[in-house]
Amino acid sequence: MTNFNSVSVIGCGRWGGFLGYYLATYKKADVLFLGVPEDPAYQSLIATGNNGYLTMPDHVKYTTDMNECLKNDFIVVSIGCQGFRGLCRQLNSYDLKGKTFLLAMKGLEEGTSMRMTQIFHQEITQDADVAVLLGPGHVQDYLKSIPSCVVIDSEKPELTHALADFFNSSLIRTYYGNDLAGNEVGAALKNVIGVAAGVLDGLGWGGLKGALIARSPVEVGRLIGYFGGNPKSAYGLAHLGDYEATLFSPHSHNRAYGEGLVKGEKFAKLAEGVATLKAVYELRDQLDLPICSALYHVVYEGAEPRAQISKLFQRDNKAEF
Repeated sequence: MTNFNSVSVIGCGRWGGFLGYYLATYKKADVLFLGVPEDPAYQSLIATGNNGYLTMPDHVKYTTDMNECLKNDFIVVSIGCQGFRGLCRQLNSYDLKGKTFLLAMKGLEEGTSMRMTQIFHQEITQDADVAVLLGPGHVQDYLKSIPSCVVIDSEKPELTHALADFFNSSLIRTYYGNDLAGNEVGAALKNVIGVAAGVLDGLGWGGLKGALIARSPVEVGRLIGYFGGNPKSAYGLAHLGDYEATLFSPHSHNRAYGEGLVKGEKFAKLAEGVATLKAVYELRDQLDLPICSALYHVVYEGAEPRAQISKLFQRDNKAEF
């Protein structure tokens, strides 16, 4: 089994930075960050030990050398999902035998609608393991010692259990996942629903979030089933369990993007739900996705949000379940 106590983290932003901080602080692991020289977060870490959200322990190390990064057998990856295929192609040129990759990222790929672990297996042709860490939790809350829960999942139950047991602490309670496809799709789609919630906030229609929360897991469950997962996973930590952090929190990038879109305000930070929405819309001819389709028209085609919501309300009545 992989030694988790020596870990490399690819990605120095908000979530990747926190996971490295968490492992170094709560698990006393030896942590090495792989950064890109021109990345402002990496530059800040090198200069001050702070990435804009937190200050790293003194024993954390930094590098821009992939060879050095891959000296560790345990690698956490937290980058923008649309850049993951390119990273995998780069990684596959190195010896990855026996290494374990934990993906702390939530999204589907534009153009292919593929999950991140599917991309990994398509591009990594070596004997390496991959798992995912998903679920609620904001860096800003964790740094205030506000605890939360996550789910860890993979295709190998023994790996899932080992990683979850290692990550567990008084700050983060970990659960064993048993539906990799369902958890990945659910986590990706909660970002899309976060954008929809932001649109409602921008309209001043926050009261409609209750209906959004009730109906979205039904729609997401259809998508999970399409990918071969259990539709009930839409009600787990990776999706419904992440709604408070994504649909209501002021820290949510996706919610903020949706609100800013309605108000005509540009949102400069990464909102993964925007690209995932496009990937989901590519499946519209195969699935009934009314919420996602209406949101796509607003985000990508400039449709008037109130008109799109009205169209949802004008659909034929149906049984709730």
